[in-house]
Amino acid sequence: MDFLNPVTWADALKMKAERPDAVPIAGGTDVMVELNFHRRRPPALLDLTRIGELSTWDLDSGMLRLGAGVSYARIMAELGDRLPGLAMAARTVGSPQIRNRGTVGGNLGSASPAGDAHPPLLAAGARVELASVRGTRLVPVDEFFTGPKRSVLAPDELIAAVLVRPAAGPEQFSKIGTRNAMVIAVSSFALALHPDRRAVGTGIGSAAPTPRRAAEAESFAAGELPWDTLGALDPDVVRRFGELVAAAAAPIDDVRGTAAYRRHALAVLARRTLTWAWRDLCG
Repeated sequence: MDFLNPVTWADALKMKAERPDAVPIAGGTDVMVELNFHRRRPPALLDLTRIGELSTWDLDSGMLRLGAGVSYARIMAELGDRLPGLAMAARTVGSPQIRNRGTVGGNLGSASPAGDAHPPLLAAGARVELASVRGTRLVPVDEFFTGPKRSVLAPDELIAAVLVRPAAGPEQFSKIGTRNAMVIAVSSFALALHPDRRAVGTGIGSAAPTPRRAAEAESFAAGELPWDTLGALDPDVVRRFGELVAAAAAPIDDVRGTAAYRRHALAVLARRTLTWAWRDLCG
């Protein structure tokens, strides 16, 4: 196995173009597990840890640009007020050691249906910045995933950053697992309220071949929530929202849970997160 160790972003893109079979590694919390358990043996690893700009974030023209190498721990510490849903999800990832090493860019690169960062990015309407020697392109996160552990990344591309607008309203994230820590989600759900445009964002995890939004549930809630009065939620609206979220999923039976349980759990998570977020909005 070759080990490629670029020191600049330009070098990294050049190496990826020359060696499209090279697997990028930053925190290594996914890649090293696959290597240690002999699930993967790539011809080369492309180490991105020395590229400083990947570990920075900034605010430009109202958008947060989060470098692919920013860790979960830093999201929790530095961006909890601007990206509360993503920070909530980050707190549920693995252990403190994994949160210090793992990155959102790595989570996206793995493209697992159970990735904890994916639902809040979907709910927030994030875009993924992809780069190669050919140039840069932005992909809406709900178009990024193409199948289990598959994405639109071309062989010569690397994930540079995630672009997301700071939260304009309350955000929530919740997941079900077989225990409280160090666990892959049985199912997860993120919700974002956008009161500035009277919209609702959703993200479903670990309940379909890819992370996905619940578009019909979003439209329904946006049209039924009492934005003008900020009054109490209608229980029927909350119940129907949960049903629509569950209907948007396409779960399977596996060792972590049945399809029926995942649908039930999603309906519960949707009802709870909508209730919590609306309570936060109303103060």
